[in-house]
Amino acid sequence: MARRKPTPSTPAKAPAGPAAVATVFDQAAGFVLKEQIEGGYVNDPRDPGGETNFGISKRSYPKVNIKALTREDAIAIYKRDYWDASKCDELPPEIAVAVFDCAVNQGTGIGARLLQKALRVTADGIIGPKTLAAAHRADTAELVFDFLSWRLRRYAHTANSATYMRGWSKRVLYLLNFLTSEIEVPA
Repeated sequence: MARRKPTPSTPAKAPAGPAAVATVFDQAAGFVLKEQIEGGYVNDPRDPGGETNFGISKRSYPKVNIKALTREDAIAIYKRDYWDASKCDELPPEIAVAVFDCAVNQGTGIGARLLQKALRVTADGIIGPKTLAAAHRADTAELVFDFLSWRLRRYAHTANSATYMRGWSKRVLYLLNFLTSEIEVPA
């Protein structure tokens, strides 16, 4: 991962022929929607989020018919409530995807605080000008590793880690692989 300038939700590469490359958001949503990440409907009684579909939980969205939720509806929720809320368009692409995935799985406030801890700035849970400036000064690869390390540490201290730690750890490893070998970012 090389240090790159941020690009708002624009194509990761110039269109080649009739098909354009997906935006960074589209790639991030595609990652989260993979079957081994948040790929479908689950109603695990041990999960405090309750009924979940495409990573959207009944606890967070009590008025949504979770079982009938479509992929397109989930993507709209992801964009508005996780990507935009976490200011991902203003972050370097790899960091944006990492923060977005964390926000979907652990909440936007947690994603912001873990990013701030990795950046060694005040962890107030708000991605503002100081956090954004620090993210752009940071070495992207090191920041990704630091952020994911903080994320694993938080998982380990979560009440239901005995039940879900293996799956959470696998998710972080899948994310690391995605960030280092699959995401297409602007040059």
